Amino acid sequence: MSVLKLPRVVVIGGGTGMPVLLRGLKDLPIQLTALVTVADDGGSTGRLRNEMDIPAPGDIRNVIAALSDAEPMLLDLFQHRFSVGNGLSGHSMGNLLLAAMTSITGDFYDGIKEISRVLNVKGEIYPISNQTMSLHAEFIDGTTVSGESNIPKVNKRIDRVFLSPDKITPLPNAVRAIEMADLVIISPGSLYTSIMPNLIIPEIDDALRKTQGKVVYVCNVMTQAGETTGYTASDHVGAIIRHIGTGCLDAIVVHNEPIEQSIRAVYAEENAEPVTYDIEKLVDMGLEIIEGDIISHRGSTVRHDKDKIAMLLYSILEQ
Repeated sequence: MSVLKLPRVVVIGGGTGMPVLLRGLKDLPIQLTALVTVADDGGSTGRLRNEMDIPAPGDIRNVIAALSDAEPMLLDLFQHRFSVGNGLSGHSMGNLLLAAMTSITGDFYDGIKEISRVLNVKGEIYPISNQTMSLHAEFIDGTTVSGESNIPKVNKRIDRVFLSPDKITPLPNAVRAIEMADLVIISPGSLYTSIMPNLIIPEIDDALRKTQGKVVYVCNVMTQAGETTGYTASDHVGAIIRHIGTGCLDAIVVHNEPIEQSIRAVYAEENAEPVTYDIEKLVDMGLEIIEGDIISHRGSTVRHDKDKIAMLLYSILEQ
C-alpha cells in the first residue's frame, strides 16, 4: 500500500501516556501524526521556557524519543539528564538541543523538524501551538492557581482550566491533521494538565467536530491525586465536554480487567484508585464503548501495554 493510501492517525496529548501509545503505533501501516502539548512549566522545561521564551520542549522531547529509530546510544544521549554541574543541573540534553535548534532556525516547529530528521523519526510531530503559553486552573471554591506544575499540588477539585495569553493560535498543520484524519486518538495522561491544554486551544474543538475520522478517547486506568480524585470514566468525559462542548468525541477505550490488589494498595498510598467505568452513563453520553485488556501486567505500577493498545486502536481502522 502506498504511503498516500495508508490511513491517517492523529494522536493528541502529552505527559507519560502519549509516548507509550506512540511506540506501539509507529510500526503499524499508518500515517502517524502526534500533536503535543507545550504548556508544561516544571523542571528543565520551565527554566528553558522562561529563559529563552520558547514553547515547552519536554513533552516534545519524549515524543521524539518514542518515534525515533535512531541508535540506542544516540537516544540515551538525547534523553540524558544532567545531575551535576552548575547551570546544567537538572537539564535534559534533548531539551537543550530543542532550545538550540529553535535558536538556530528561528522557529520552534522548524527546530522540531530538524531534530526529527536527525533522529530518524517515524511520522510527523507538531506542537499544538508555536506560542509560549501558561496553564491556569479555577477550583470549585472559586480560587485559582497558575502553572501546570502547581495545579495538582493544590489538591482541590478542579472546575476548569484555561490558558494565557488570551489570543493563542494553534499550529495550522495541527488543525489540518485533525480535519484530514481517519482516526483521532486523545491519549491517556493527566486529564487537566497534559490532555486539556491541547483541546482548549481555539479551533481544535471545531476541527474535532469537522473531522470525518472517528475521535477516540483512551481513558486513564487510574485516578490521579490532585486532578481526578474520585473520577469515574464519565467524569473524565464530562470534563472534556464541559471545556469544549459536545460532538467532539465518538468513542472511549476502557480497560476491562480488574487491577491486582497489591497494585491497588500501592496507588491507595497516593490517594489514587482504579477508574470506575460507568458504562451506562457513557452510553447515555452517546459514546461507543471499546473494551480490552490494555495494560501491562508486569511491574508494580499500572502502565498501558504499547502493543495491546496499538492493536486495539488499529482494529478500529479495520472495522
